[in-house]
Amino acid sequence: MLGKLLDFKQEGNRVSFRFEKGEGSLTPLKETVFRVFSGDSTIPSKAVEKTEHEAGKALCTEVCREEGGVRVSTRCMSALVGDDFSVDFYWADGSPVCREYRGERTLSKGLGEEERELMAGEGHFLAEEKKRHKIEVLKAIEGDECFYGLGDKTGFLNKRHYAYDMWNTDNPDPQVDSFRALYKSIPFFMARTDRGDYGIFFDTTYKSVFDMGKESRDYYYFAADEGNLDYYFIGGDTLPEILTEYTALTGRAPLPQLWTLGYHQSRWSYKTEEEVQYIGNMLRKLRVPCDSIHLDIDYMERYKVFTWDKERFPDPKRLLSHLGEEGFKIVTIIDPGVKVEEGYPLYEEGMKKGYFVTAPSGETYVNAVWPGDSVFPDFGNPQVRAWWARQQKLLTSAGVRGVWNDMNEPATFRGEIPGDIVFSDEGQKADHTRMHNAYGHLMAKATYEGLKEADGRRPFVITRACYAGTQKYSTAWTGDNHSIWAHLQMAVPQLCNLSLSGMPFVGTDIAGFGSDATPELLLRWVETGCFSPLFRNHCCLSAVRQEPWAFGKDVLDIYRSYVELRYTLIPYYYDLFREEEQTGRPILRPLVFHYEKDPETWETNDQFLIGDRLLAAPVLQQGVRRRVVYLPEGTWYDFWKGEAIEGKRAILQEAPLDTCPLYVKAGSILPRWPVQQYVGEKEIRELILDIYPGEGSCLHYRDDGESFGYREGAYAEYRFEVESSGRFTAELLHAGYTPYESLLLRCRGKEIRLSLSGEGKAEAKLW
Repeated sequence: MLGKLLDFKQEGNRVSFRFEKGEGSLTPLKETVFRVFSGDSTIPSKAVEKTEHEAGKALCTEVCREEGGVRVSTRCMSALVGDDFSVDFYWADGSPVCREYRGERTLSKGLGEEERELMAGEGHFLAEEKKRHKIEVLKAIEGDECFYGLGDKTGFLNKRHYAYDMWNTDNPDPQVDSFRALYKSIPFFMARTDRGDYGIFFDTTYKSVFDMGKESRDYYYFAADEGNLDYYFIGGDTLPEILTEYTALTGRAPLPQLWTLGYHQSRWSYKTEEEVQYIGNMLRKLRVPCDSIHLDIDYMERYKVFTWDKERFPDPKRLLSHLGEEGFKIVTIIDPGVKVEEGYPLYEEGMKKGYFVTAPSGETYVNAVWPGDSVFPDFGNPQVRAWWARQQKLLTSAGVRGVWNDMNEPATFRGEIPGDIVFSDEGQKADHTRMHNAYGHLMAKATYEGLKEADGRRPFVITRACYAGTQKYSTAWTGDNHSIWAHLQMAVPQLCNLSLSGMPFVGTDIAGFGSDATPELLLRWVETGCFSPLFRNHCCLSAVRQEPWAFGKDVLDIYRSYVELRYTLIPYYYDLFREEEQTGRPILRPLVFHYEKDPETWETNDQFLIGDRLLAAPVLQQGVRRRVVYLPEGTWYDFWKGEAIEGKRAILQEAPLDTCPLYVKAGSILPRWPVQQYVGEKEIRELILDIYPGEGSCLHYRDDGESFGYREGAYAEYRFEVESSGRFTAELLHAGYTPYESLLLRCRGKEIRLSLSGEGKAEAKLW
């Protein structure tokens, strides 16, 4: 790409290289984190902001010429830079972890014109011809590599042998394994290898390609036709270590408000004030716990964002106040498209100030979405983001508690926005090709900042489109899935890979958005989805109703039991979010995340961990009433029956329609609450601890569940520990928030109630 290496220069941790056809640099940011860069350094990163990696510590232990190039060493790793800006990475002992592929790409000539015409005649999909790219990095496949991450992609957990595009795409067709792009672009993956693990983050918002060994068994590659060569290499002993470093670069999801971890009910659309109230009344009447009802586009006046339809919703403030008294928080959808309409204040102000993207000629660009002709805010301009942020007050003043950003790929009805449409990029002039993948990310950032300013509490934002780093501002759902079993099966690896891509607060539309759910599909999906961080039932205008009561009492009773289970586990989920904010470890985790030495976990697509203590093995196929479950090493307890099972083997588990196989690791301490109809319905003075024989410990966290006071020390933190002898101890480590009055220990059918002493310590003998 850059030709022969001519010379190099070291300035602190940054080592610059001069090649025949250009320049590049390699910078150790930590002992195991390197940045490889060549291009225009003035283009701002959308993902990497000020992080702990900028501490300025001297990391280079040696920079020297040797055969094959220049070696840059740290205490833990080294990188060998050669001709064409090839970079090989080694451990400190000299063993390779990731090396450049030295051969040429395998570019077939493809089909002839006659063959292509023949196939096209019957409507066959014709893939693009393989081509070389301006920026192209080939890495050797040297063993049993498994690749995880890459964000919101279809298919299975391990991405080896597949190829994907990073180009945010709204495609409502039923998504299948062959889809190369969906709504989100997170150009980061982790590799599990027999030589040690590593991750690569290719920080470009331009359209990029990740071919993970589909083109050749000898190499994988990532590439782009525009932008910079700018990637971060992260080495580590385990996948959790790598994810910690990646999220230190791109940011971590902040602790959410507690109510957001409850159940959310939605549909396109609850069209009137009366229908919204009816949904709330039914949820409370039938005792299905719920914290949030979502309003889709029909609450607006002719789909104009930041408006209310005065006939359907004559008094939103009164409605939302009444629903709030019943424990419901309202989340409203907002799209980026602003209707072209004289007299519409948002449109007129944006036009006056030049806040919308333009054609190269300077005219405001117009396309169509739900309101018809629409214009699009230029979110790459900080002034536009601040303007959009201020609009959130129009929602919060009515009592809205969260904002759901949709159609922000950006999606349009009259073809994709042309590549030459003019956008801003933090003061620079840019175009759509550069800003497309960052559009939803920047919209989420503006929404987050606006809610924080207007409401003061931790913002709750949902987004469909995103880029790396969006986790700092928003939760996400997987978009317009369908009520088909294949999409329930896909939900598990899809959510796990999003989690491994730094997006921990994620979920699918329970029972599917498009198509029609069946009673069995609804139940099996809620048995799976009740464990996802974002727990929302949502479906399409044309689909059959799929509220919990839609299929009768028997289905309702089972559905309710899993919603209730989720509410009892909210303190455990909150602990996991606290851990995530500190370490980057997600809430949902594939088995390989903690058991990567076990080859049986590398390709497990139908089971997942919640934290490191719970293992769910849902039924994902119609008619199945028993399934094979693989339990990793150690002892596991059947959550429903309490039986101990030795792991590192597969078992055949009965799974009737009302049962999702669920297991708890020996030595686990699970914090739980009693069932509530909504978070905050009851004052929790006693914490329930379900304790499973074995040896283990955990930290438990508590605060007010909504403010940022915890960042100033307004929280309580406990350490609970159980020994193999049965001795249990509790200690209050930090007393910045109202402590529990007592603990209720439950173990082997026995209950022990403990009062915490003035020093916040207690102990008991459990067995």
